Amino acid sequence: MKQQWKNFLEANGAEFDDNGVVTSFGSPRRELSVALTGNVFADLSDIAVIAAHGRDVQSFLQGQFSNDITNVSASRSQLSSYCTPKGRMLANFRLFARDDGVYIALPAALSETFLQRLRMFVLMADVTLEDVSENFIHLGVSGPDAASELEAILGEVPQSVDDALTRDGCTLIRTPGMHPRFEVFGSLDCMQKLWEALNVRCAPVGQPAWGLLRVMAGVPMIQPGTSEAFVPQMANMELVNGVNFKKGCYPGQEVVARMQYLGKLKRRMYLGRIAMEPPPEPGTELFTADRPDQSVGRIVEAYPHPDGGCMALAVTQIESMRQGEVRLGAADGPLFEPAELPYDLPEIASG
Repeated sequence: MKQQWKNFLEANGAEFDDNGVVTSFGSPRRELSVALTGNVFADLSDIAVIAAHGRDVQSFLQGQFSNDITNVSASRSQLSSYCTPKGRMLANFRLFARDDGVYIALPAALSETFLQRLRMFVLMADVTLEDVSENFIHLGVSGPDAASELEAILGEVPQSVDDALTRDGCTLIRTPGMHPRFEVFGSLDCMQKLWEALNVRCAPVGQPAWGLLRVMAGVPMIQPGTSEAFVPQMANMELVNGVNFKKGCYPGQEVVARMQYLGKLKRRMYLGRIAMEPPPEPGTELFTADRPDQSVGRIVEAYPHPDGGCMALAVTQIESMRQGEVRLGAADGPLFEPAELPYDLPEIASG
């Protein structure tokens, strides 16, 4: 089905990179600008979808992930993460329910490793796990009028962040954003019709424009370059409803809980601008002048900004951000200029 979808996108002007990711529809800089102010939609084929089925799905996933899986339903999705025993995130992702299963949407670059590790712990549980990315087309829709545009096409939209609904084979999820922002999962036929309807009054954009919207929303996405690098709180996961501190055990839970209740969090994720293009890769290290040989943080994700340079999310030492300039790659590298996140960092608000 994916080849049919790629053919459809090509017919609509999509340009692809070597990995098959849509980079633009012919005007990369304009698409970035429109994404920040207008109504846009994007192909999200760089995200894989893993299905979990079986009688024991809820109890099994509850024992693996950082959030409370019992809250996932046909009307409610959630962000969550899968951690090592040391509390470091192997991956983070969005969970949603439809039909008779729970679905996990995460970067395709991590899906194989993620699936192999998760299967190791199924043992005698009645759970099947499979990559069903070929069965779904995945779109993102954002903009001041995104809700009304989708409502006109589908008849109804989720009203609050993390809410979900499935209608006519399309699962629609509301996600955090500077404007109303949605992700839609559905069949080829369903999504071709949705694309054609959206294309009347919304602009198609490439993956960099959608990534920029995610970064501006302060939502981290773990990539291969940052897998096992951060405890959830370092990447602000609890501030975007990705961690539940009252649930039972899961890998790394003791570390995550200890950091929340007993320890002092020394690193946080910040939003910032960097005067460089192309953007740095996830995992690129950050430094300060007083510690030129010791990394104080890492880039989570970065995407080009229409005004030049790029916007980035970076996990770095709180003290380093307070005391001086944090720079990319070396103590004299490009400056990471802090920008305002759409939510408060408790440590910063309390001084």
